[in-house]
Amino acid sequence: MRVTPCQAALAGAIGLNLLILYCVWSGGGPGGGSSSPPPCHPPRGVPGVTVILRDFEELENDLAGTARSFSSLPAPVLVASETPPYPPVPLPPPVRLLPLLPAPDRPPPRPELFVPTRHVAFVPDGARAVPGLLEKMREALEGGDRGTRLVAAPVGSAALRCSELRVDARTWTARYGAAGPRDGSACGAVTGGGEEEEGMVLLLRTRDLFSLPFPMGRPVATSLLFQAALRGWKLRLMPEPFPLSRRPPASPRARWKRQKAAEERRSRLMSDLGVKLEVLADGRERWHGCGKETARCFGTVHSSTPRYLLSDRWTPPCCLRALRETARHVSRVLERSGVRYWLEGGSLLGAARLGDIIPWDYDVDFGIYREDVGRCRWLAAVAAPGAEPLEDPQGFLWEKAAEGDFYRVHYSRSNRLHVDLWPFYPRQGVMTKDTWLGHPQDVEFPESFLRPRVPIPFAGFTAMAPNNARAFLELKFGPGAIETPQYPNPAVKRLDKDE
Repeated sequence: MRVTPCQAALAGAIGLNLLILYCVWSGGGPGGGSSSPPPCHPPRGVPGVTVILRDFEELENDLAGTARSFSSLPAPVLVASETPPYPPVPLPPPVRLLPLLPAPDRPPPRPELFVPTRHVAFVPDGARAVPGLLEKMREALEGGDRGTRLVAAPVGSAALRCSELRVDARTWTARYGAAGPRDGSACGAVTGGGEEEEGMVLLLRTRDLFSLPFPMGRPVATSLLFQAALRGWKLRLMPEPFPLSRRPPASPRARWKRQKAAEERRSRLMSDLGVKLEVLADGRERWHGCGKETARCFGTVHSSTPRYLLSDRWTPPCCLRALRETARHVSRVLERSGVRYWLEGGSLLGAARLGDIIPWDYDVDFGIYREDVGRCRWLAAVAAPGAEPLEDPQGFLWEKAAEGDFYRVHYSRSNRLHVDLWPFYPRQGVMTKDTWLGHPQDVEFPESFLRPRVPIPFAGFTAMAPNNARAFLELKFGPGAIETPQYPNPAVKRLDKDE
């Protein structure tokens, strides 16, 4: 059927009118109330600042007072929450709810459609508006260093301070440095200072906010400052504070619940950001990765290449910590039992190269004399035919491997980070074994490497090793193995392409 130009124009006009009618019907046109959906397309930014209230507690909050205070300014105010606040909060009529949780009877959440202004400010619960201060923050942002992408002002009497923040995505680690300037000058890629970082109003350009993968992450200040640090954005501090409302002291139970909720939010955020370890400026550590009671941070490994390597990351630090603890425990048990063991494969390579586990390795390998298995009660117990895995008093799980004639000691029953124990036996002066899994370095070697075994620093303790580690490793991996690091399966992922 041939379509004439007039018919095509008529069809286009009908389609455009239907689209306009849908937008008006869905609440984006005239008459849309405060709870109606946003327009069908993002509005062009207009001058001004949109205030977003995101950080507040469910049961005890000052959301109504904070919303009422900032709605008195010539600024749109949004309450951003996965679900409507509970118990219900009487919000002033100009204030709108920005739903973040998908619902089957609504379009998917698109927070960017709710923000009509060129700038946006995140305000913590309990803050009070100061006429003109948001405008001063906006002027500081637009009139300062080009690298400045956020402006922060304190809430209450506690002054903010800059401290260096370095986020190393490859090692899943964030490190805080020493405190920096307080005079409002431009800071580098910094944070607001340890535990105080939530007591601030943060202002940034709307386009910058919605260029981030987690624009509405909580805690808000932590989320924005981490994402800013990864992008090299600068933060500028303002000396003028926003007042903090006076509220009666919270009960001990309320304080406990608030602290627990804050820890859970921070842990979820760190998981989203891919941070397993925070190292504070005073040396304290916050861990967010796996532990004894959880599963390990990665799943089944294929082609000797863990999933994290394909994402250009190395072994999560919590996993390395668990491997160190397991290796130390196993070596102690073996030594006390009289089982002769030595570092094998990549574990010996890490000891010779770093005195530690290789940063991208995912297990530890020990060789043992097969004839010594019966000396260790845990090995002897799981070596029997049909034996079940056995948990020792320290919570480490011993088992006979399903893949062949060797043993595994797991960090715990839940967390299967492990040390593999490979039983070798001498045959005509050569150490061999009955299970070979096809790894290139999995080869026989002269027993003379073990006569005698020698101590070597490894993973925070002294382990036993072949007496000529370089010759042993070059027999296994080839010449120059210590000096030329490489991932376990270069055919899948190469280290030199990652540098």
